[in-house]
Amino acid sequence: MPSRDWQFRIRDIIQAMAAIQNRVDGLSFAEFRENETVIKAVFYDFLIIGEAAINLPSEIQARYPDIPWRVMGDMRNVIAHEYFQVNLNLVWRTVENNLPEVLIKLQELMENEGI
Repeated sequence: MPSRDWQFRIRDIIQAMAAIQNRVDGLSFAEFRENETVIKAVFYDFLIIGEAAINLPSEIQARYPDIPWRVMGDMRNVIAHEYFQVNLNLVWRTVENNLPEVLIKLQELMENEGI
């Protein structure tokens, strides 16, 4: 039996994405790049997102192929294991361009699944 039900993992992802958005709200990229505390907090939230995505049942991942589960897991792996190669420009673009869209898809998943 998994250590955490998948429904809670979806909530974890959504909460971590919301936390990232709150942390960077009102910041420019230059301000983000210079704020080590915010950077590390955002990295931690991406670790949560990736870990939760990796541990979702394959049936759920297959049912929602438009959600980038693999990319979320891959980003977690880079931050955790290749931390010295993390590209802050890419992290910023992900926050700005991808999180809002993925968050909407996750909220739709919750509605569809009755979570």
